[in-house]
Amino acid sequence: KVQLVESGGGSVQAGGSLRLSCSASGDTYSINCMGWFRQAPGKEREGVAALVTVNARTYYAYYADSVKGRFIISQDKAKNTLYLQMNSLKPEDTAMYYCAAAVTCARRLEEVGYSNWGQGTQVTVSS
Repeated sequence: KVQLVESGGGSVQAGGSLRLSCSASGDTYSINCMGWFRQAPGKEREGVAALVTVNARTYYAYYADSVKGRFIISQDKAKNTLYLQMNSLKPEDTAMYYCAAAVTCARRLEEVGYSNWGQGTQVTVSS
């Protein structure tokens, strides 16, 4: 089992930036895929970005079309921490953001592909 704790959310004006962090603990050695999801009020949870570990030196990042070119997913393995750098934020980015972890990465931007979830951190972007 993996425990995930998100932080870094807050309120920002459109065009601004935020960096979310996700601290992982527990059986992190088993994790090969980590992702960020978000859920806006009245909407379904959607995949934002995923980081797939191929080996100790190789990772692949995947992004939803809505955030490509604006968000960057990264990790610090030594700190067991996943990040999401969010730039050029828009009001439509307002949502609760969740960190998730999975052993396999077949469905990297799909909620069903992940079995470990954090509690979420709120991001609010005002126009």
